Amino acid sequence: MSSRPAPEIQTSGFDKMIELAGWGCLILLWIITIFSYARLPEIIPTHFDASGQADDEGSKMVLFFLPVIGTLLFVVLTILNRYPHIFNYPVAITADNAQKQYSNAVRMIKILKLSIVVTFTILVLLISGAASSGDGSLGIWFLPVVLALVFVPIAFFLYKAYKEK
Repeated sequence: MSSRPAPEIQTSGFDKMIELAGWGCLILLWIITIFSYARLPEIIPTHFDASGQADDEGSKMVLFFLPVIGTLLFVVLTILNRYPHIFNYPVAITADNAQKQYSNAVRMIKILKLSIVVTFTILVLLISGAASSGDGSLGIWFLPVVLALVFVPIAFFLYKAYKEK
């Protein structure tokens, strides 16, 4: 790792757009949480099983855990993304492939950050809706969508990393 070339990451317009969308979704997450909180009952669904059915309840204050955790993950990944030369890569990093691999990894982290805040935003909306309606369900589609939001970009960027070795 110490012999890896120093990163010289070029940020494209697409990368800037993804980063801006991530920050925008993070702000939206906080806004939705704050405005939803006032209209929620004191007890809301706080945990769901794999089929999206509520299986635990708690204080509506728990809703604030989502934007807090989302913000922490977003900020930590933003800081980590400044140091792509310390990441683990599926291929050996050489002077010839370093910039492509670094750019690929940085873009993957940016897209994962966006996926995380989108997931947390959807979750706040669904929990607020479930609590307000008394339904107590996220829907059967929630888990597959969340898994796809996380694992499809990872699979794509790993494929790209192997392809550009």
